[in-house]
Amino acid sequence: MTKFPYFRPLMKASCINYSETGSFSSTVLSYLAHDPKLDPFVSHFPSLENFSKLIAEKTQPANRQILTEVLNEQYKAGGINRNDALAVYQNIDLLNQENTFTVTTGHQLNIFTGPLYFIYKIVSTINLARDLKTAYPDKNFVPVYWMATEDHDFAEINHTSVYGKNIAWYLEASGPTGRLSTQTIADAVREYSSSLGISENATLLSSIIETAYLEHDKLADATRHLVNSLFREYGLVIVDADHPSLKRLFAGIIEKDILEQTSYKAINKTSAALEERGFKTQVHAREINFFYMEDGLRERIVFENGEFYILNTALKFSSDELRDQIRKYPEKFSPNVVMRPLYQETILPNLAYIGGGAELVYWLQLRDNFLAYNTIFPILLLRNSALVTHEEFSSKLCRLDICHKDVFKPSELIKKEWVLNHSNHVLNLSDEWKEISSIFEKIKLRTYKIDQTLAPSTEAVKARLHKAMNNLEKKLLKADVRNHGDVLVQIDNFKNKYFPGGGLQERTENFGPFFIKYGTGFISELIRNFKPLDSKFTILEP
Repeated sequence: MTKFPYFRPLMKASCINYSETGSFSSTVLSYLAHDPKLDPFVSHFPSLENFSKLIAEKTQPANRQILTEVLNEQYKAGGINRNDALAVYQNIDLLNQENTFTVTTGHQLNIFTGPLYFIYKIVSTINLARDLKTAYPDKNFVPVYWMATEDHDFAEINHTSVYGKNIAWYLEASGPTGRLSTQTIADAVREYSSSLGISENATLLSSIIETAYLEHDKLADATRHLVNSLFREYGLVIVDADHPSLKRLFAGIIEKDILEQTSYKAINKTSAALEERGFKTQVHAREINFFYMEDGLRERIVFENGEFYILNTALKFSSDELRDQIRKYPEKFSPNVVMRPLYQETILPNLAYIGGGAELVYWLQLRDNFLAYNTIFPILLLRNSALVTHEEFSSKLCRLDICHKDVFKPSELIKKEWVLNHSNHVLNLSDEWKEISSIFEKIKLRTYKIDQTLAPSTEAVKARLHKAMNNLEKKLLKADVRNHGDVLVQIDNFKNKYFPGGGLQERTENFGPFFIKYGTGFISELIRNFKPLDSKFTILEP
């Protein structure tokens, strides 16, 4: 078992409101504010007290025996033994107990973990489980990472960014990504490892990456190995739900969705209610929300002319034939984005789902669907978000005279505000416009006395002049910008460094460079500083 050096950097954390980042939708912000208009779409808003209520409501039994049997089977088949992951196996054992609950996050199988927020999701989940254990010591809470092994969108997972360089796995792929062979990923592995540089941490991380992807035949097994290597000490349990025994627990719901269109009706009802209250919806339910799945194949099921067809294949079934397929081979039926949450809650004793902004919004569309199948709806939490900075971050902001929260604004707005605040000249014409407006009031009164119909003409002249003055104001600002060119270039460079592509760092950058710098201390510092129930954006500084 490869051991990483431990280094605790003791980062300093400061927080701002999510609304101050300008990066989250109005629906997410309303949810974080516990907007009463969202009451019909949630079980409970996230708080320690509300988890107590949900625990009391959680009377529907999960099949713990089958769940733990499958998990033990998957871990052993993946070459992860009890001695290498004792905390994980202990949590799997706990899942057999009725006082044990899970908190879950899910994500696609991004190679090399993909963007930073993959790591943030898991850390948020681990910390919520810890918070709940502290609040309710007579219960057990197991953090779960649900691998989206059945997802077939390879283009979304086949790349990552390291030091601004895109590293990709080129492959003509189809079917569920978890079943993809890793036979052709070696070039991407070598490119990733070489991008990390030469250091003790780089050597060790490369070893983990190479073991994960070059010594495991399937992408699901490779991902489990990598994530387990990073998080095993925290007891994270990794679930691959692409398994016949787990699908068999879900077969009744598969049948109802496909043959009775139960979910289509329920989700459309919720989506309409959300939109009536002014909230935008994220996904659309279909009449049938399952794919037909085999190795190399994951295609939609559609109903036409009294038969069920598998798109882009010659396969078709009558109602009786399809019902027979579901009952005999439930593993061939894969839920889409609106049914996967219900599958999760069917097989796990789950209390909470932790996801990103888009996930949170589409979960809000699912409450009626859960009610239709008599399934408890979990508490939803927005994963922690963070900006990880370098040593010069605060001093650079201080020299530029920019406060922390303003750095999240678009570059052009930051530069405009900086010039307005630091110019030696008055660049706005607001005082002059007040004087001109006063003059126009006199003109308007005079024209009204002469001819009442001339008043609109006066207003039109005033509007044209106002527009001309606004344009002149912009030219004054643009002219003065040239007097501060060096500072404005520094602002651009600063933004490009911490907000690649103009977006949040966590949506682009891979965790690798931060691991190279901090070792295991990087994840331990995230664990120390992330507080999932506080609903704040975190800025981490060395």
